[in-house]
Amino acid sequence: MDKKNSYCVIMCGGIGSRFWPFSRTHLPKQFLDFFGTGRSLIQQTFDRFNKIIPTENIYVVTNALYADLIKEQLPLLKANQILMEPARRNTAPCIAWASYHIRALNPNASIVVAPSDHLILKESEFLHAVEEGLDFVSKDDKLLTLGIKPNRPETGYGYIQIAEQVGENFYKVKTFTEKPELELAKVFVSTGEFYWNSGLFMWNVNSIIKAGEKLLPEIALKLNEKKELFGTNEEQDYINEVFPSCPNVSIDFGLMEKADNVYISLGDFGWSDLGTWDSLYDLSDKDSDGNVTLKCKSMIYNGKNNIIALPDNKLAVIDGLDGYLVAESENVLLICKKDEGAIRKYVNDTQIKLGDDYI
Repeated sequence: MDKKNSYCVIMCGGIGSRFWPFSRTHLPKQFLDFFGTGRSLIQQTFDRFNKIIPTENIYVVTNALYADLIKEQLPLLKANQILMEPARRNTAPCIAWASYHIRALNPNASIVVAPSDHLILKESEFLHAVEEGLDFVSKDDKLLTLGIKPNRPETGYGYIQIAEQVGENFYKVKTFTEKPELELAKVFVSTGEFYWNSGLFMWNVNSIIKAGEKLLPEIALKLNEKKELFGTNEEQDYINEVFPSCPNVSIDFGLMEKADNVYISLGDFGWSDLGTWDSLYDLSDKDSDGNVTLKCKSMIYNGKNNIIALPDNKLAVIDGLDGYLVAESENVLLICKKDEGAIRKYVNDTQIKLGDDYI
């Protein structure tokens, strides 16, 4: 891997509403330390990639609201390595902007794009796969994603069907499907041909811009209009002007599902998209009754399969609950069944009825 031409883009603009009430608008989940390691999710992500990619080649794309949090948690980054979105427009505009910015600095760049909130347990295997992937895309017009062998019919992940093998551990992608319904997910898993889309991508900077110009022209036209401003002091003002009018579209739906030059690298990295309370429950240590207690202390009677997450000076005494989430943060206490869809409803209803003070 050519380190001077290797770049990393960390996407860090989400609010993590499925982790409410821990994840809040002013302090989203990527800035939290869920496991008591002393490092937040974004810090762990940075630490991981910094082992193989020079610090000066790591960029974070975030909402302007979180610029100070990034500076505080990642002090090794210079101000020009933090790309501040003036509005949330999903992953396709985010990746497009970062790509134009990096191309202005290095037209030979190969880029790995990663979310800020993933957990990787087998780090050395993961980093080896990233290094091989960056080599794979460095000189060819290929878009690469990392695939994970599914162990259950999960509806929260995208699925990738593999076609012919094109190199050691690299395959052409046959189909790319975003978050199927449960019955279809069951079919995908049963065939053995489908892998989870990890949301980790690699490509040469020219390949991704070329693909965007073809498949996402409404974004490319805006960024190309004054492409000479990228890498200059006028770039942020230009982005503030045009970015809010970009379509709200994911890179998966807008580009990866439609491109004909998508490839996949398969691996086992101990990967998890730490996106929900259920995923945190699955990854956490449990007592003999399947209960998880985070940060606080708990005494649980006649209860099983619960997750208790309160401030570290609190004691929770629980009796008779099965499969519940009990979570408190700041001015919100949430007690409900572990159900991702319900939490989104609670967040929406709270915002509508009580305003932003509890979000």
